[in-house]
Amino acid sequence: MRAFRQVLANTLVANVTSSFLWFALTFWAYLETRSVMATAIIGGGFMLFTAVFGTYFGTLVDRHRKKQVMVASSTVTLVTYALSGGLWLLLGEDRLADWGSPWFWLFAAVILVGGVVESLRNIALSTTVTLLVPEDGRDKANGLVGTVQGIAFMITSVFSGLSVGLLGMGWTLAIAIALTGASLLHLVPIAIPELDPDPDATGSRFDVRGAIAAITAVPGLVALILFSTFNNLVSGVYIALMDPYGLTLFSVELWGIVLGVTGLGFVVGGGLVARFGLGANPVRTLLLVNLGIAVLGMTFTLREWPWLYVLGIFAFMAIIPAAEASEQTILQRVVPYRTQGRVFGFAQSVELAASPISAFLIGPIAEFALIPYMESSVGRETWGWLLGDGEARGIALVFLGAGAIMFVAVLVALASAPYRRLSAAYAAAPPQQLEAAGAGD
Repeated sequence: MRAFRQVLANTLVANVTSSFLWFALTFWAYLETRSVMATAIIGGGFMLFTAVFGTYFGTLVDRHRKKQVMVASSTVTLVTYALSGGLWLLLGEDRLADWGSPWFWLFAAVILVGGVVESLRNIALSTTVTLLVPEDGRDKANGLVGTVQGIAFMITSVFSGLSVGLLGMGWTLAIAIALTGASLLHLVPIAIPELDPDPDATGSRFDVRGAIAAITAVPGLVALILFSTFNNLVSGVYIALMDPYGLTLFSVELWGIVLGVTGLGFVVGGGLVARFGLGANPVRTLLLVNLGIAVLGMTFTLREWPWLYVLGIFAFMAIIPAAEASEQTILQRVVPYRTQGRVFGFAQSVELAASPISAFLIGPIAEFALIPYMESSVGRETWGWLLGDGEARGIALVFLGAGAIMFVAVLVALASAPYRRLSAAYAAAPPQQLEAAGAGD
């Protein structure tokens, strides 16, 4: 548990850094371009590359010690952030801020690479929970992971907006580079007690076959991943449009503070999971949480009221840790430890692949169709009774539709046979018996 807490603290620093720069890039890009398409492409690109490399990252986690993976991830992130700082100094803000220029996309892509590689740490952390935490405490440990992620989100949301608004993107880059270096220095002396894995046991370096075999061996697990994939298809809508909607209601500085305040929801939700766990059936908990997310999606933009949007985001963030912890706890129990990296990575690939698809699609649809439609007299007459008046009613219409689709999907999942089979498999799974190295190894 001591090693777990040290790794968790280091992950906090790393997540703060990665989220800080990624939020700042999104804010800066929208303020410079005023284009929903630009933010949709940036957000969708992040999810796409995270999905593409998920299985490869998972295989790396299974083939190597977890600390080696984390150190390598932080090192690559530090190098890419330093390269983005070099581009800023070399080309200047004026050339980088033109989203029609290749330099804008090169700058965003370099930062994107650093953020995507940082996701490798999250896969390693999920398997580290299995390694270091006793079976009966893993749901609460996953709640602590959610709390750390919430604290990182809360901190970076506030400081990203303030940094871009008050200091500019250049100093924001400098801060991110410094924090990444600090997290790497903190990570190096941490000892994680673990025996060397067998690289030959994982097959190829991109072991999709091994991941699929491990997943299909558990009744109902394929359905769980497909359900999570559908949810990510819906969440891509929020990735593309949540910031543009918020920036129509608030200044960039205030929007950053709003995200920071609502980020307390992550802390509250993660803390509740850490304190009370997920109940006897995390599969049921996962679906019920997603039912709540669907209801929130249908209601938190029904009127262009800042307080309603803030309250909805807070509630959304408060229940997300339960969903994340539920899926993590299910996989940590029903999947053998030696294949967990590949399963977590493959699940990440499949689930996250849906988000960039919807983000790439919804950006142009919203900008060129739904937003103009809701600004027209026909759109306002048709939907005004439900969505009211305001500048961002087109975005609100998208949120409403996405939430309704998700609501129906969750009801279908709750009534399905795979849900019952996975619940039974979770209840019948024996505890993971792991062999660890000495604390000094």
